[in-house]
Amino acid sequence: MIFDKNFDMSKTKYLKDIEYPTDLKKLNLIQLKELADEIREYLMDTISKIGGHLGASLGVVELTVALHYIFDTPTDKIIWDVGHQGYVHKILTGRKEALKSIRQKGGISGFLKMSESEYDAYGAGHASTSLSAALGIATARDYLQKNYKVIAVIGDGAMTGGMAYEAMNNIGMLKKDIIVVLNDNAMSISKNVWSVQKYFNELITSENYNKLKGKIWELTGKLEKKTSDRLRNVFTRLGVGIKSVLTPGMLFEALGFRYFGPFNGHNIVSLVKNLEEIKKQNGPVLIHCFTEKGKGPDYAESHFQKLHALNPFDKLTGIEISKSDVPSYTKVFGTGLVELAKKDKRIIGINAAMPDGTGLNYLQKEVPERYYDTGIAEQHAVTFASGLATAGFTPVVAIYSTFLQRAFDQIVHDVALQKLPVVFVLDRGGLVGADGPTHHGSFDLTYLRLIPNMVIMAPKNEHELRNMLYTAAYYKKGPIALRYPRGNAFSSDVREFEKIEIGKGEILRKGNHIAILAVGNMVHYSLKAAEILSAKGIETEIVNMRFIKPLDAKLLRHIFDSFPKIITVEDNTIVGGFGSAVSEFAVQYNYKNDIIIHGLPDRFIEHGKPEELYEELKLDAKGIASVAEEFLGKPKSELEKIRNKTDDR
Repeated sequence: MIFDKNFDMSKTKYLKDIEYPTDLKKLNLIQLKELADEIREYLMDTISKIGGHLGASLGVVELTVALHYIFDTPTDKIIWDVGHQGYVHKILTGRKEALKSIRQKGGISGFLKMSESEYDAYGAGHASTSLSAALGIATARDYLQKNYKVIAVIGDGAMTGGMAYEAMNNIGMLKKDIIVVLNDNAMSISKNVWSVQKYFNELITSENYNKLKGKIWELTGKLEKKTSDRLRNVFTRLGVGIKSVLTPGMLFEALGFRYFGPFNGHNIVSLVKNLEEIKKQNGPVLIHCFTEKGKGPDYAESHFQKLHALNPFDKLTGIEISKSDVPSYTKVFGTGLVELAKKDKRIIGINAAMPDGTGLNYLQKEVPERYYDTGIAEQHAVTFASGLATAGFTPVVAIYSTFLQRAFDQIVHDVALQKLPVVFVLDRGGLVGADGPTHHGSFDLTYLRLIPNMVIMAPKNEHELRNMLYTAAYYKKGPIALRYPRGNAFSSDVREFEKIEIGKGEILRKGNHIAILAVGNMVHYSLKAAEILSAKGIETEIVNMRFIKPLDAKLLRHIFDSFPKIITVEDNTIVGGFGSAVSEFAVQYNYKNDIIIHGLPDRFIEHGKPEELYEELKLDAKGIASVAEEFLGKPKSELEKIRNKTDDR
């Protein structure tokens, strides 16, 4: 598809007049096809300027138009799994102009969100939830004796998650009137590991099957036309029968679904006609559609994630407009793990469908025999790692902070209870930015800290990340976790690995007015805050605690004995996190110091650029300084009393 560099939506033939799904129904099938092209152009034009999850939405343009054309939303409920594929849905449901603000602070969400629109029947940012939610909605419908359709759109990537099969089994057993649309594009974020899809593709494209078909077509072509047509018709029907056995249809029908497909998910005329007929069916129905993730631009074919998630880019070339020369924390981890794995054959990397996002793509390339992708199956990934650990291996489980929440029971029951040495690497700790509350790593320090036998670390910079990884790889007393933020490191500083003493913090800056205890990337902002405070005559002691569990008790006693006022700083919820641990220490040892726990408030944080969110929450340097200054109070006489007391320590 050729894109217009100067695209103007107001000059489109059909899209300019489409505000809601009712407007679609005024068009005929040929016009719908043209509309789909205009939507694809609008998506490219808009997301190229602001960035976003483009690939999945480009792949479902025709499918989304067809669904809204046939079904009567919002009365009929469409539940979109994850939401990356929901941009077209937003365009067609009153948010066409608002798409220009998607994932921006104060703009619309990058995911489906019930509070945003009545057309968003269910909100989610994590995969494999749509079928369970659809069953709940359909069951409520039946209890209330209402009459509407429930449609769940789930990608084949989300079908790698066990929760999807649990729901399918339950739907089939209850025989609820639910339509499941399987959007099969052979991708999750990276190329997926869905074994059913692989089995189907390998068989249907096999050399023997296609050779047989070709020979029959060649031989029958030499016969009299009437005989030839009859034989070819028999083979075609036989081929359909073979495909019905080889496709996932057999599996879905065994689970209680009527299976239709596979269909070309980009043939809007065929989709509309088939959906019109399938809409009349009752009971569980599964519609299988093949689509192409990133459909439209030629360069999507060579893009390693089919344009999954992008920063602003040139829509004609696909090249990002700006890119930092400083490596990301993800790359620092990924390349560091490769270094260790090449020296130690016991190290194995495990991720849940996100090799590129977690940095394990480097291990996948350099040491592929010790790289495993479990699909979107975090629970399985953790227990799989626990099994490896029993045999003396060092499994490194790299999963986003927000996604590891899904495996909480497995961390407790299968790893920590048995004191197995599994290394957990949590990317995207803290605020991730545009993806918002479903993806912020707001709770990891809390949900990991409460687990016995767990060690938790957070590096202040790229060098400390490498050292923590090295330390974790050779810690054999139980599970150990390290978490770091999304984005670029502070520099390209890469040095030799050094082990860090477990539970040992460090004082980075001496002061005598107030102490700030920080972890992770909050150390950097706290040091900057100390400079701001110093210019105002307030000298701040900055401590990099490094460990959230266990705490450095000796260092804490020194701080509590020296400073009447202490601030803890973390980019985790203030409930149960690092600050709570320090406060518990104070209570346990009967310290009466004034403490402020400064971190993420006890609420879900909306989307926006990380720097915007940190500023709003006073977790940037200026904000931390203002919290400290307010905590101390303005009177200079009070500061002098504190100075005199702390100078004598």
